[in-house]
Amino acid sequence: QVQLVESGGGLVQPGGSLRLSCAASGSTLGDYAVGWFRQAPGKERERVSCISRRDDGPYYADSVKGRFTISRDNAEKAVYLQMYSLKPEDTAVYYCAAELETFYRACVPENFGSWGQGTRVTVSS
Repeated sequence: QVQLVESGGGLVQPGGSLRLSCAASGSTLGDYAVGWFRQAPGKERERVSCISRRDDGPYYADSVKGRFTISRDNAEKAVYLQMYSLKPEDTAVYYCAAELETFYRACVPENFGSWGQGTRVTVSS
């Protein structure tokens, strides 16, 4: 397992942007598939986006397609979730998760063994 630290959450107005970061403590993420998930109050955790070398391209939930972009930094020390055109329904605690590429199968929470502590995103005027 790898220790993950998220950052970048906060309060933003509808239509605004935020960039979330997920960094591995004392390690790199080059050998890992990484996913972003979110959980709103009273709702189940849902997948947002995942990036894996096993896939032809990143996965995005329909609700965020065209607005969110997942990427790795060149040193493979962090994975980012760039969020544009934020909506009130994007309000949630966002978690990053990682799993070794060897064991990665799909962008679902149960496929990830390492989780960060979460960062809160609030979209409100």
